Amino acid sequence: MQFASGDMLPPLHFNLSHTSSMVACGITAHSPVGIDVEEKKRIIKHDVMSFARRFFSPHEVEHLASISDPEKRQQELIKLWTLKESYVKALGRGFAACPFKTFSISSKASSISVSDVPYIAGSKVPEIVESTNISHKWQFALLEFADTHYAAICMEKDTGFEVLVCRT
Repeated sequence: MQFASGDMLPPLHFNLSHTSSMVACGITAHSPVGIDVEEKKRIIKHDVMSFARRFFSPHEVEHLASISDPEKRQQELIKLWTLKESYVKALGRGFAACPFKTFSISSKASSISVSDVPYIAGSKVPEIVESTNISHKWQFALLEFADTHYAAICMEKDTGFEVLVCRT
């Protein structure tokens, strides 16, 4: 199989994600895309806060710790994980090449943003993500499907972001 791009054909970008009960695919022209889908009832093998301290930035851990309801805290963790996964995939990197502790996802008033976590000498978290990628050029959509799944999509801004959901 061969892919080609010419004057008439825009370059296509795509990304896939799946769980045991859902598959998601993001396809765009001209811009990288990252997509992740997670089950809302995903089982966290360890305590939610232990999991968060292992994988998330200090800002995100603090945010999760401020949620007193354990069920809401777990749902927020799954949403954050889904958003972080979509961002790493939009960058074209895997989890190992872009540890989740190196950036923070925050949502305020239906706006989701990403920011760099400053590197502290001697910390276990290397500064791997270039600051040019951690900018305000990314936009997110967080979707909820049938009360069973979250899906997150990440794309560069100003690309005519339109989400079209097709169920088959």
